[in-house]
Order: sequence, then structure tokens, then C-alpha cells
Amino acid sequence: MAKYCEICKKGVMSGNAVSHSHRASRRIWAPNIQKVRVMVDGTTKKMHVCTRCLRSGKVQRAI
Repeated sequence: MAKYCEICKKGVMSGNAVSHSHRASRRIWAPNIQKVRVMVDGTTKKMHVCTRCLRSGKVQRAI
């Protein structure tokens, strides 16, 4: 699965996972990416899109 949204270019973010004893280890936060069929210039195309773009209506899903 792709790690970024092809519409808004949202990708993974990295940082530290901090334990109770305050030891830090590296981790990532990945966006919720779905592979959906969308309408692009009157044709259908499969794209990797984040759920925020799907909900806000930035893409039109193909039926």
C-alpha cells in the first residue's frame, strides 16, 4: 500500500515512542490510505487517497 495520499500529498510522520520510564524509540505515524476508484477527467482511475480527502469531497468516487 502506498504511504502517501496522491491528492493532498499527506505522508508518514516520524517521532519518538516514549515509554513510562521515558526511554525513547523511533516510530512512525501513517495516514489512513485507501485505494479507491476515482473520476479523473471523465475517466476512472485507481488512486491512493487518504480518508480525510474522501470525506471532505476532494475526490469523486467512481461507481
